Amino acid sequence: MIGFGYDIHRLAEGESLILGGVEIPSSFGTVAHSDGDVLLHALCDALLGAAGLGDIGEHFPDTDAQYRGISSIELLRQVMALLRKEQYQLINVDCTLVLERPKILPYKPAMREKIAEVCGLPIKRVSLKATTSEKLGFVGAGEGIEAYAACQIEEIPA
Repeated sequence: MIGFGYDIHRLAEGESLILGGVEIPSSFGTVAHSDGDVLLHALCDALLGAAGLGDIGEHFPDTDAQYRGISSIELLRQVMALLRKEQYQLINVDCTLVLERPKILPYKPAMREKIAEVCGLPIKRVSLKATTSEKLGFVGAGEGIEAYAACQIEEIPA
């Protein structure tokens, strides 16, 4: 089964920028109820969608105080535990970040390693790309960040 996820967050001065579980040095970051890791939120949605288990907002609502400031790595751990409980195994993930700045290239290896570790995948099965929106729209204006994620899961044979 294939899953697809998307997430978007506003950016603001003075907020932290955490992507793929890695804190990126920046004067701005995401505005969110959790740690605002747009990449892991998109990945969680892809995983949940592939298994027909709803979306991240259903499992971790932003109206619930227990998720205020929670690490998205922890959310990903919980989603992976849910997949295992439902007898699914993850085959691979493919993610894309869309932002104008900062440049992500220096942080990609650490992000891939964190995602691979939490998902129980070899690093070669974790793809991460980054691009800009060529200064178009709110992302191009530096007002936001987007992430897309796709994954493949399969049922664990009984």
